[in-house]
Amino acid sequence: MEGRTSGFVVAVVDDDPSVLRSLEYLLESADYGVRLFTSGADLLASGCLSEIDCLISDIDMPGMDGLELLRSVQAAQPGLLSILITGYPDTLPRVPSSAGSNCRVFVKPFQASELLAAISEGLGDSPR
Repeated sequence: MEGRTSGFVVAVVDDDPSVLRSLEYLLESADYGVRLFTSGADLLASGCLSEIDCLISDIDMPGMDGLELLRSVQAAQPGLLSILITGYPDTLPRVPSSAGSNCRVFVKPFQASELLAAISEGLGDSPR
């Protein structure tokens, strides 16, 4: 993480190691600090929730899915920028409307530039 200049930290939760690696490279190339987790339970147990500025989570994961994680995260840190990703567009109706304006959804495959734009727009210019 040396050389990171944005000051923002993004947590990525996905059970697919290749997705984690891809998003790690993408986010680091945009100067974000990155924390990787293979499950929502791992993120919640890590104790780093208060250190993150943005959550990116797959919706469809074994155990705690991304929607359950979103509810837990929003309860602990309301207003946190949250981005849900899915390879299954038929899961989109399950995303609650109560997720709020700080929640965005992307269907895989998505454009890296669009994801980075959503993060940049959602975080604004100043890290916490």
